[in-house]
This record gives sequence, C-alpha cells and structure tokens, in this order.
Amino acid sequence: MAERPTAAIRRLLAEPKLTQIPGVIDAAWARVIAAEGFDAVYMTGAGTSASRLGWPDVGLLTMSEMVDNAGRIADASIAPDGRQLPLLADADTGYGGPLNVRRTIQAYERAGVAGVHIEDQVWPKRCGHLAGKAVVPTADMVAHIKAACDARHDQDFAIIARTDAIAVEGFEAGLARAHAYAEAGADVLFIEAMTSEEQLAEACRQFDKPLLYNMASSGKTPFLSAQEMQDLGFSACIYPNFVMLAAIPAVQDMLRTLKETGEAKAVVDKLASFQQFFDLLGMDRIKELEEKYAVSNDRRVGY
Repeated sequence: MAERPTAAIRRLLAEPKLTQIPGVIDAAWARVIAAEGFDAVYMTGAGTSASRLGWPDVGLLTMSEMVDNAGRIADASIAPDGRQLPLLADADTGYGGPLNVRRTIQAYERAGVAGVHIEDQVWPKRCGHLAGKAVVPTADMVAHIKAACDARHDQDFAIIARTDAIAVEGFEAGLARAHAYAEAGADVLFIEAMTSEEQLAEACRQFDKPLLYNMASSGKTPFLSAQEMQDLGFSACIYPNFVMLAAIPAVQDMLRTLKETGEAKAVVDKLASFQQFFDLLGMDRIKELEEKYAVSNDRRVGY
C-alpha cells in the first residue's frame, strides 16, 4: 500500500537527515521538483501572490485562492516512481479567528496537502522578511493552533506554527511564543527571520520538536548548507522562491536576445525542447492511460 503523503512528511521530519524542500508557485514547477528527486514540495505564499496576482506578498490573496493553488500543486507532485510527494503549504494567518482557522485546515486537507504553516501576524500580513509586521497576542495564536489541531481528520496532517515575533518583539519573545505554540499542540515550529547562527543554535537547543528553516533569499537569515542546518538540529528547510528567482534572469536573458535579434534560432539553445517539456508534464502517463482505456489508435497522443 502506498505511503500517504501525510505519513511521508512525518517520516521525513523524524529522520536525522535534513529534508530539503524547494518552493514552487504552480503545478508545472512541482513536476520539475519531483523529477529532480526531491522528497517533498513546498507551496510558497509569496510565489503564489506573484504568479496569481503579480503583486508582492502583503496579504492580498484569499484562503480559497491559496487552497486552489495548493490542490493543483499537490496533484502534480508525483515522483518518477509514481509516489505522491508530500506538499507543505503556506496558509498565512489562517484567515481569521479560530473558526476560520478550522475551515482553512479542513480546506487544505481536502485539497491533498500534507501540512501547512500558520503564523501569528496581524492581517493583512507581510512577507516574513519585510518590515511593517505586527503580531497578534500569544493567546490568540494559541487558540488558532488548538483549532487547527482539532480541525484535521488525518492526525498525521502537520500543523506548523510560525512566529514572526522576532522582528517585532525580539528574539527572546519569539522563543517564548514558540514554546507556547508547542504546548498548544503544534507539530513543527517555524521561527521566522532569525538573523544569526547564535540565534539558530539557541532555538535548536530549546526545542525537541522538529524545527523548520526558512532559506529566504532576503539574506536576513544566514545562508547555511544543508549539512550545517542538520548539524544545528533543524529537521527540514524550505527554499520558498529559489526556483522562481532562478527562472527570472534566465527568462530575461532569453527575451532580451529574442528582442535584439528577432531570431528564434538565437534563443533555441536556451530552451527545453518541446518533447522534454511534455515529457516532464507526464506524457508517458497519458500514453499509459490511453492504452488502458482503449483510445483508438488514430486519436492517441504522440510526437
């Protein structure tokens, strides 16, 4: 029997080796991550805002928009051997009070997500590495975590508690909040925007629950290797927008060349081939299904 994605993320978080989890903005990039042999996928909120709205991550997306994107990514997160990879997803603040958080968790779970992180920011939230953040009272976030834990049907669905308090209230206050969230039942702790290796090490010393490292591109949190994070005691690392950020200069370079030369031949060596593109998206599986369901030969897909 195939391992459930929720059970898979629990197993990965319990392993001594750090799990690297690249972030994606949509289902197509999930195919790329899966094809490269990663064990899990992350849906970035900032990337979703960029891809859906073309705007920065400042709390403009609704719960239903985020869940819709997460469900599509979860469906596409298929390893080459057919395994359904677990998807962790950004769920912002849970989109309201405890009852809203309950509905949010249930919606993400129905969408096939293996776990989400919810944060203690005031709405409208901000990207965790931007200024202008504010946090709700600790007691409010504790209630949100309890509601989230109660709402899930699958007890392996991971509730990740994120605190953004360091930038607002200081490092010690952030740790105190993380302790409160752990006691409330959070499965994983996400202490956002730590700024030094000393802070990272102290956080790992204080908690025996899995800790999530956010390798944001802002540079506020140190750029550590997977081995360094593992040695400190982190269980997993998300790389929220590295995929999208890597694509931007490559696309800009191609477009500038195309505009300057007007020649498709001048950029073709910068592109994946037509067949590589469709194969990445699962052409072999489509062929298998058409064979299974006896689609007539003259209507079967091919190159």
